[in-house]
Amino acid sequence: MSLFDISLGCFYCFVESDDSARLCWGYIVSEYNTRNVDACFQTLDRIFTNPNITVATKVGRGYDAVLKELLLAEIMPIIQEFDQNTNTDTVYEERLQAAADTFIALASGLPRAFGCIPPCGFQELGMVYNCMTCHYDTCEFPLDCPLKEIIVKESNRTQMWCKVPFVLPSDILIVWRYSEIKTVLVNQFKEVTAGEDKLYSIPSVRLEHSGTYQCEIFSQEHSIVRIYYHLKVVPHVVVGHAELQDVFDQALLPAGQFSLLTPQPPFALLRLPSPELLTTCLTSLLLLLFLTLGLVYRWSSNRKHSNLDEDPHRRKYVLQME
Repeated sequence: MSLFDISLGCFYCFVESDDSARLCWGYIVSEYNTRNVDACFQTLDRIFTNPNITVATKVGRGYDAVLKELLLAEIMPIIQEFDQNTNTDTVYEERLQAAADTFIALASGLPRAFGCIPPCGFQELGMVYNCMTCHYDTCEFPLDCPLKEIIVKESNRTQMWCKVPFVLPSDILIVWRYSEIKTVLVNQFKEVTAGEDKLYSIPSVRLEHSGTYQCEIFSQEHSIVRIYYHLKVVPHVVVGHAELQDVFDQALLPAGQFSLLTPQPPFALLRLPSPELLTTCLTSLLLLLFLTLGLVYRWSSNRKHSNLDEDPHRRKYVLQME
């Protein structure tokens, strides 16, 4: 039968082949006044594969059964009426087109899919029914989400959440895994915990906590999504160097030109000032030293003459000696 050589779209998805044969048994081509089953299937193909039906049947998960009920409610009365009876092609065209129009109107009122939310995960509620293939189209996103970087200072607390922006089934199992290296290869991880905990918390981070953490969500033993966090722990000594460098840079600025402190990366290393800045600082210190010595000398000389004025005999002796 040519039924198996022609794509009938939604008609083929929901109407059994035996019922299709009964429907097309008495199809008469008016031009030649002959019965032609192949021409009947071509008519079905043209009417039930148009874009309006394709759009109307893009329903959410589980509503394909409702689509079948709606289409059979329109087609089965025609099948029962036409079975073992002949009708012209114009009658078939009129009755089938009316059935298709009613089906489109009813199918358009069914709930739509929630839509696919990038970039990753098997999103069951985002799947859309495809009436041309009789299957649901998945979101076609990978299970593995992009790796996220986390930088934490040593001894601080860090938290990693196993959350996704799409709706999850009610019966989920969450498995946390760990790898010492930066990777997204599944075979590089070792299981840490399994249960319903979406939060993985480390109260006081140490250097040995550095590595990659994987969260995988299962439903009925099928993987839904895998989320990755790469944790980098910054040692205390590096943090101290960065803070000291920032204070040193601010202290070398001219008076009145202190800029707002900008956060530095915790892993910034201690930097030495430029040679020009060092030369300026040393010159200023030498000038300050010379000025201080001059002031001390002048103060000492003034004090000496003051003592002579107070003691005339000593002053006479000093003048004689001079």
